[in-house]
Amino acid sequence: MKPRLFAIAAAAALVLSAPQARAQQFINVLTGGTSGVYYPLGVAIAKIYSDKIPNVKTQVQATKASVENLVLLQQGRGEIAFSLGDSLKAAWAGDEEAGFKAKLDKLRVIGAIYPNYIQIVATADSGIKTIADLKGKSLSVGAPKSGTELNSRAILKGAGMDYKDIGKVEYLPFAESVDLMKNRQLAATLQSAGLGVASLKDLSNSAEITVVAVPKDVVDKIGPPFVAATIPAGTYKGQDKDVPTAAVVNYLVTSTAVSDDLAYQMTKLVFDALPELANSHAAGREIKLETAATGSPVPLHPGAIRYFKEKGLIK
Repeated sequence: MKPRLFAIAAAAALVLSAPQARAQQFINVLTGGTSGVYYPLGVAIAKIYSDKIPNVKTQVQATKASVENLVLLQQGRGEIAFSLGDSLKAAWAGDEEAGFKAKLDKLRVIGAIYPNYIQIVATADSGIKTIADLKGKSLSVGAPKSGTELNSRAILKGAGMDYKDIGKVEYLPFAESVDLMKNRQLAATLQSAGLGVASLKDLSNSAEITVVAVPKDVVDKIGPPFVAATIPAGTYKGQDKDVPTAAVVNYLVTSTAVSDDLAYQMTKLVFDALPELANSHAAGREIKLETAATGSPVPLHPGAIRYFKEKGLIK
């Protein structure tokens, strides 16, 4: 019996002294509201990580999106997050007006992903057909100090307007905005998201809508990181023409608290799995490896740099 007991004790000791490298890693994916684009893409990314990174546990956290996500990363409360480029730029600069009390110096970028389109949608019976028509009407501009809300301020400023020109400003996430519009309690919503966002699809299937143009001259007045773009005809039910608008690039962001090895795996698995992301949401089709390492206002994570060097995107 003694040799057998000794063998059992030795095996137990080996288990207890296993290298810490085998310990389970945790990846919290910071997204946005469940009716937006960040959330379904975040769910898809979390599944890829869970399936393909050994000893990892993932969680998808619904948030108020860009600004909150970046603050949580700085605080060490997430490993990867979605953010709009203008919010990321403001976070790196410590722009207090945008919601950042100090520079978020721990942020590092995984890569550029798809562009967010500024989508201003009004109920047909509101009579709103242009940005100028928003004067005196009710408009939801996104959750307070969210990436969408920062975009709303920029778009109105480019059109020579501000919140004082709006009859009533609502600070609501996408789904809540649509619910009010269905109940005729809100005239219009500005949603910064990938094309085919679930909230606006839901609205267009329930009511007649007008997709309001953001003219190129307005986009030019705002300047980078905004660029002129087009919402193609048929993106939403009842939208029978292309609609000009503005777009701003989204980024996947991490922090210095994430190891180089883990950041490398997170980067590689995202950009090696683009077909899977395209299946999770139409916006995923617009993620391109060739532009992933470009244009970031924040440094790339060393782990991401390693991957992009392997792909020949960085020398």
